[in-house]
Amino acid sequence: MSTFEEFEEKDYGKLNTHIMKRLLSLLIPHWKWVVGFLACIAIVSSLESYTTFLGARIIDAGIIAGSREAIINTVMLYGSLIIIQSAAVFGFIYLVGVLAERVRYDLRKNMFNHLQQLSLSYFSQTPVGWIMARLTSDTERLSDLMTWGILDITWAVINITTAGIFMFIINANLALIVVVMLPILIVIAFRFRTRILYHYRRSRKMNSKITGAFNEGITGVRVIKALSREDDNLEEFADLTDDMYEASFKAAWLSALFLPTVQVISAIGLGIVLWRGGLQVQVGTMTIGGIQAFVSYVTFIMWPIQDLARVYAQMQNAVASAERIFNLIDTEPDVKNRPKTVDTKTIEGDIRFDNVHFFYQKDDPVIKGLTFDVKKGEMVALVGPTGGGKTTIVNLLCRFYEPTQGTISFHGVDYMDMKLKDIQSRIGMVLQTPHLFSGSIRDNIRYGKLNATDEQIEEAAQLAGAHDFIMTFEQGYDQDVGEGGNLLSVGQKQLISIARAILAQPELFIMDEATSSVDTLTEALIQRGMERLMEGRTSFVIAHRLSTIKRADKIIVIEDGHIEEMGNHRELIQKQGKYYNLYTQQFRQELEAQYDIFNKPEPVES
Repeated sequence: MSTFEEFEEKDYGKLNTHIMKRLLSLLIPHWKWVVGFLACIAIVSSLESYTTFLGARIIDAGIIAGSREAIINTVMLYGSLIIIQSAAVFGFIYLVGVLAERVRYDLRKNMFNHLQQLSLSYFSQTPVGWIMARLTSDTERLSDLMTWGILDITWAVINITTAGIFMFIINANLALIVVVMLPILIVIAFRFRTRILYHYRRSRKMNSKITGAFNEGITGVRVIKALSREDDNLEEFADLTDDMYEASFKAAWLSALFLPTVQVISAIGLGIVLWRGGLQVQVGTMTIGGIQAFVSYVTFIMWPIQDLARVYAQMQNAVASAERIFNLIDTEPDVKNRPKTVDTKTIEGDIRFDNVHFFYQKDDPVIKGLTFDVKKGEMVALVGPTGGGKTTIVNLLCRFYEPTQGTISFHGVDYMDMKLKDIQSRIGMVLQTPHLFSGSIRDNIRYGKLNATDEQIEEAAQLAGAHDFIMTFEQGYDQDVGEGGNLLSVGQKQLISIARAILAQPELFIMDEATSSVDTLTEALIQRGMERLMEGRTSFVIAHRLSTIKRADKIIVIEDGHIEEMGNHRELIQKQGKYYNLYTQQFRQELEAQYDIFNKPEPVES
């Protein structure tokens, strides 16, 4: 359960307090920088109030009294203080800039590290755009709030405090008028806070959906073009942007109304001060320099309050971002290590599925009572109709998910008693849609073993059957593959994936329909690479083309989450059951396709 589910939907006060405590905790590792810039701000703000007081002294003791010496001494002191103040301004701008980058770095690092720990189910259920928005725009917003926002708040508080002290020194009666105005401004801020936060939350939620739409629109552009979905996509995108515009407009309108309200009250207070102060100057209970300084101090108080209002409006937006970031960080992985684990140092050996059940959703079983054994070094083929549960079995084997009921064991040890890393680091996979990372072919193969030499990389490519096509490129192994490997064909990407798996030397190998999207010649190359990789290793193969799994030691026919048949190719053909029907049907389709190609009539010339 997320931390934020503990709060009622409209209990914003407790929620804000909780979030702000967590945000402030981000500054603890950098407390020296925080102390540094707060000290610089205190110096700047205090000196600003004191130099205003010196201005009153120049008017009263110097200009009105006609004392040249007082003017010279005061101006010299004023100049010295300005130099100190300028140095302090440089200090806090530099320190807060560095602090902002450190906080931003920490947030992104913590989120990215946490994402590596989350289970596959999280990424299956969470749009990529939502995650990207947390790592980018929300992180920027929070780091700015935690640095420049704190700077503005500190500046405002110190300005108000020092100005208030000097106002009471000059005239306590006028100072009380200003003090009375402060609760009014606080009440106004409280009335605005709930509604601003509500609309900013809506805006951020819609922004995540828009980012997701951008991501899908770019990554799926070929499908969109092929199906002529541009107009439909534009219409859906327009609906999303309209909703975000409405939420953002209301939040912006409330924020804009907030500041003028503060300004009107400030103007009323300043008018009262000028009227009362003018009367006191006339009767001699207040000097001209004093009222001039007092008016400046009123401005010192009113403008910081407006700054606080501005920061407060930004804070409402940042709280919504923080809520989403902390929701991500607080998400617990569905699959994680138990408190006590067994260090087996290997997963080689017999594998057993014992009465395994699995549910993606409650009351909707995907795997039902699966029981089978695999001997060390055997090749197991999983066949059956789409949606029968073949890929789910592989995901369970890799412990991307865990059985809802039953056990999976390696050489007699329940794999839930083993460390996740010990299992997954010893498994090699080649998927139906292979993924290559941006960079060179060499870098992508080396991903299987980061400390591999160039000789080992080339040897793995030769074993996989990829070396010949790699050398046809002008740059050979240094050829760039493009984003996601889009500069290579599907077959070439598969061969590189196999080379990567060979280099990793996995103890258990899994191939998920790796030949379903390639031509016959490429399929033969991939099969040859697979044979070299699977030699002497326990392996699981999912294949639609049944010709690729004839040599399997064990063929398991999966349908509707349970085992229909199990045996080798010869046994299942003789049985003439499900596998026989699948095999003969596919064989017949391949023969008919070949017949159509070779017996296609020549076109008649007109």
